[in-house]
Amino acid sequence: MITFTLEQWYAWINGLFWPLARILALFMVAPLFSENSVPTRARLGLGILLGIAIAPMAGPLPDVPPASWAGLWILAQQILIGLALGLCLRMALAVVQTAGEFVGLQMGLSFATFFEPGTNAQTSVLSRLFYWIALLVFIALDGHLLLLAALVHTFEVLPIADARLGAGGPGALIDWSAQVMTLGLVLSLPLVTALLTMNLSMGILNRTAPQLSVFAVGFPLSLLAGLVMLTIVLPQTTPFLERLFADAYMAFERIVLGFRP
Repeated sequence: MITFTLEQWYAWINGLFWPLARILALFMVAPLFSENSVPTRARLGLGILLGIAIAPMAGPLPDVPPASWAGLWILAQQILIGLALGLCLRMALAVVQTAGEFVGLQMGLSFATFFEPGTNAQTSVLSRLFYWIALLVFIALDGHLLLLAALVHTFEVLPIADARLGAGGPGALIDWSAQVMTLGLVLSLPLVTALLTMNLSMGILNRTAPQLSVFAVGFPLSLLAGLVMLTIVLPQTTPFLERLFADAYMAFERIVLGFRP
């Protein structure tokens, strides 16, 4: 009769449980994997398959019962690491959404919003449009595959241990998040500048010739000009998005290195 000791059970459980915690925490917030259109079962199944594949290369694991305080501490660390790494890539798409908010405000489409179940908040139409364009570029650049490869690499650079995490990880994440508003403004700057110039011109024209009632046609004119500018500018944003995702992966690496004890 084949028997297994309690230590063997702990080793098998820990070998899958702790890597799975980091993987699923990343899937909760990472682009593409966190979308509501991705079924929870598919997300869980992919996480389990990755956990099984990663387990042999995860290195020696702490000899700690998973239900002990030390085991819960390691679990909390893995969840924190996964969330931080997923947020790093999520912030890259937040840059694009911020640009959409700026452009929508200048076009007069700030009222055109709809409820987004993923964030439980009202989102502007242009912000959502920019988001999906960036997500498609992310997929076209194999960003999702690079994300999975980077996730696997984290288990080599930052193995599972009961040691305290380094304080540089959260700091690197905060530094990256501070660039979201700036990069969003840079992305939206051509459209915002053109629309502001047009609004300024209409204001000057209205002051010099009030009888023309310029602002009666101001909104449809701003909307039309914004749509024309979108058709010109959006195809040119791919190099910016490529650089944005490259910067996001560099921030990803800094966060991983910052978490090292």
